[in-house]
Amino acid sequence: MSDDLKDLKNMMNAATPRPDAKRRAENIALAQKNFETLQGSHKDARPTSNRPMTGLWTGAKTMLNTLTSRAGLTASTALIAVGLIAFTPIGDTLLNPGGIKEADYGIVPASKKAPKPEAAAPILAERTDTTKREAREEQPLSVTPSLDLAEADSESLSDDATFHAESGGVASLNSLPAPVPSSPGELTRSRVQAEGYVVGGLVADEAPQLELPNTEEFANANSNPVHIVTEDPVSTFSIDVDTASYAVIRNSLTNGYLPNTDAIRIEEMVNYFPYDYPTPDADAAFRPTVSITQTPWNPDTQLVQIGIQGAVPDAADRPPLNLVFLIDTSGSMNNPDKLPLLKQSFRLMLGQLRPEDQVAIVTYAGSAGQVLAPTPAEERDTILAALDNLDAGGSTAGQAGLQQAYATAAAMAEHGDINRVILATDGDFNVGLSDPEALKNYIADKRETGTYLSVLGFGRGNLDDATMQALAQNGNGQAAYIDTLSEAQKVLVDQLGGALFPIANDVKVQVEFNPAQVAEYRLIGYETRALRREDFNNDKVDAGDIGAGHQVTALYEVTPVGSPAQLSDPLRYGTADTVADTKDELGFLRLRYKAPGSATSQLIEAPISTDTAQADAGFATAIAGFGQLLRGSPYLGDWSHADAIALANSTKGDDPFGYRAEAVQLMRLAASLSQN
Repeated sequence: MSDDLKDLKNMMNAATPRPDAKRRAENIALAQKNFETLQGSHKDARPTSNRPMTGLWTGAKTMLNTLTSRAGLTASTALIAVGLIAFTPIGDTLLNPGGIKEADYGIVPASKKAPKPEAAAPILAERTDTTKREAREEQPLSVTPSLDLAEADSESLSDDATFHAESGGVASLNSLPAPVPSSPGELTRSRVQAEGYVVGGLVADEAPQLELPNTEEFANANSNPVHIVTEDPVSTFSIDVDTASYAVIRNSLTNGYLPNTDAIRIEEMVNYFPYDYPTPDADAAFRPTVSITQTPWNPDTQLVQIGIQGAVPDAADRPPLNLVFLIDTSGSMNNPDKLPLLKQSFRLMLGQLRPEDQVAIVTYAGSAGQVLAPTPAEERDTILAALDNLDAGGSTAGQAGLQQAYATAAAMAEHGDINRVILATDGDFNVGLSDPEALKNYIADKRETGTYLSVLGFGRGNLDDATMQALAQNGNGQAAYIDTLSEAQKVLVDQLGGALFPIANDVKVQVEFNPAQVAEYRLIGYETRALRREDFNNDKVDAGDIGAGHQVTALYEVTPVGSPAQLSDPLRYGTADTVADTKDELGFLRLRYKAPGSATSQLIEAPISTDTAQADAGFATAIAGFGQLLRGSPYLGDWSHADAIALANSTKGDDPFGYRAEAVQLMRLAASLSQN
């Protein structure tokens, strides 16, 4: 080796510090201490997205201009080499997000440099909302030196899937203190979207992708237990016309994984499909139908199917409709299955409206605003132009959006009109109310003014189904999940009347079983709709609503007296008195409902006869069995997916839109996925 090369090697070795584990640990501890000291909220102006005046390249240029000696050039070359090695692209990505350590690479806005730890002055975004979900969304990303960014709190990044990082200096990563972000307290998705972030002093055109943990939340409860008739003969629940659960299950299965157990609400699976129930008599809001069949998974029990068919008023008699689209345009909606699908879905719906109907659009993202004043539905081009101009970006301002939507609906209202707010969101909806009861009361108060609230969910990953359900239930509206344009066609075109035009409010069902005929029973589904026995006659207790043409189906599995399927032992001192004229009754059905705008309920009563049967009851049974298989019900014995598929295929009946055929395919997918 030549003398010149030896001299260059020696100078590079001298210029490059050796790793020092002790020094590194001290520096990490100092960085942690400084970061914790700097936590807080300041009212300084937020940093802009201007290109930084300092960073790796700027520092390198300065060194090259000022260091002219051979030793100086060697030292600067060594330091630049460290930076290049640290940020050399690997494969098709700039960095491996799972390997980035905050102790090595600070996270700062592109407009700020990383200051020295002892002199850092954080610039923190102001919080305009103190609610639980807003706090989650704007939660700081802790810069704990040992924390991998891929393991960071998912909720602090819950509205985006990317971020950028910047190195805090140009020196050996083992010899210098870990850099402290210039704004360590408030790295949120809204800031990432509003400001440029950089990697290693370089403004990155595209951020390294970070796969975030799933933060979905679903509203459900444990499956209903078996009840002994002699101890608890009465079952009471609120009806449910929602179908969101079935669409979420379909989305999970078609994407190759079994659904979350809590996402499975069996009543919403059963109610997704139409059944051949008789229509109500003239002037009646709806008509109940009861059917009794043998249980396919247990030959020693029976299934009682209760069907409610809503009336379909003449379209000419329908009052004008005032619609307010409350659209989530936050950054998390910037996915093909979210805002773009939402726009396409509402385009389909506009074709179903009449000239006298009105549409307004309110959005929320960062702040709420009305982007379309109340406009006659016949001005289709104006409405579509407002929809097409919507873009996703920023953080949520859900409370302000909700208030703006209700204010807009109130301004549109006239006597006799139907007023409805339709919230369209990915479900991560911050309503600005930290107390769930306050949320319910707020929505209920608006409901009493005559403005109803329905919720449409889009997208997956941060779907807050629990909040969607609470909003829809307390707003006298329907909750649906739209994952395809075909589902939008079903919800917003084929079933638009049921979604928007109420015919009965606070519909409650109560069944009293005859102890002379039935030993045990269990209600399949409706776990989140259970009511107390005394709630049935209390008109102040809220319940579900039925829209024009809606159907509701409920299934009970009952064990006849003397059946070997009885799970409980008879009471030693219990008796089951039988009245002669009711010996053929399995039970007694009671329904309560209010006409829209009425504060007093009406009662419908009918005995449940032991000799009734419904023509297409088998398909509802197959779907109920499928739902129980997905939930891992202990009551199915050896009954399998293959049995559910066979029963569904044999009872598909008339299927003009292919909904039932699609269900069979989902059963097949679930069967295959269950074996993996």
